[in-house]
Amino acid sequence: MLRIGVDLGGTKIEIVALDSEGKELFRKRIPTPREYIATLDAIERLVNEAETTLGQTGSVGVGIPGCISPFSGLVKNANSTWINGHSLDVDLSERLGREVRAANDANCFAVSEAVDGAAAGKGVVFGVIIGTGCGAGVAINGKVHGGGNGIAGEWGHNPLPWMTKDEFNTTSCFCGHQDCIETFISGTGFVRDFKAAGGNAVSGIEIAALMATGDLKAKAAFERYIDRLARSLAHVINILDPDVIVLGGGVSNIDAIYSQLPDLLTQYVLGKECRTPVVKNMYGGSSGVRGAAWLW
Repeated sequence: MLRIGVDLGGTKIEIVALDSEGKELFRKRIPTPREYIATLDAIERLVNEAETTLGQTGSVGVGIPGCISPFSGLVKNANSTWINGHSLDVDLSERLGREVRAANDANCFAVSEAVDGAAAGKGVVFGVIIGTGCGAGVAINGKVHGGGNGIAGEWGHNPLPWMTKDEFNTTSCFCGHQDCIETFISGTGFVRDFKAAGGNAVSGIEIAALMATGDLKAKAAFERYIDRLARSLAHVINILDPDVIVLGGGVSNIDAIYSQLPDLLTQYVLGKECRTPVVKNMYGGSSGVRGAAWLW
């Protein structure tokens, strides 16, 4: 069975076609047109090109930077704002002549890693994407758990747990609240904190490189960062207790996270016992588009 996945991002649309074993048969990436009808046109053309090239018709799944409201059937919460308020999955289904499934891109990431990635074989997977922002998704037995409101996994917009006096009321989030997890542990938040302490870097990877040279400001910034990440994930473990946590996004490439995080989690998880594996993703930037294909 041919499975086609589409990753609809703010700057690019990527398509991949997988066979029943997960082998990649086709891949292409194009710029995202920042208009709704043009976006539908682009996805339709990509699917047609993939199927014509392969001589097969496949199922289609789409990962989006938002979710489909279970109440209105319309896209909401997407930072690609031109798709908000539209029935994207229904409109694509009509164009392609078959049902199209759509899910949040972080949920697609979790599904990809759960099906044949770093969390293969695990029952409950919490997949975290830490980049410019911070998002997460939940996969249970290899399938998306979207939740009754369609927002399962939106842990980045809860308050940072166990805030210190120096952290309280210090950040504002685009969602309208203050001190969200995203504002502290996203790559953007990591860099903001480093610069506020007198450092100079444009990414979390750069801060990690400075830390490796012995830079004291970078080391202190990372210690603050990893403690905040541990607090944030401890809340997830206390509530969901997943079998594994998979990290993705640019910040997931900082190797020191995986050696230091386990001991810190133990300090914050209820009962001070925690052996939840926290692992790096297997498929990198391709995980989301592969997860969209695995929605079927």
